[in-house]
Amino acid sequence: MWHDLWVAMALLLVLEGVWPFLSPDSMRQMLLMVAQQENRSLRISGLISMICGVLLLYLVN
Repeated sequence: MWHDLWVAMALLLVLEGVWPFLSPDSMRQMLLMVAQQENRSLRISGLISMICGVLLLYLVN
């Protein structure tokens, strides 16, 4: 189980690094836009992301 968790974390880091590696300027612009968002909208997008992740895990397993 722990092995699978570390593999998932490693894949997450690889996927998270693709965008800034390929296009650092657009990544910087996106981060500036996110910094200007309200807390409520960031929380809602985080909640949606977590729900999608849980649903994807359920479908895969």
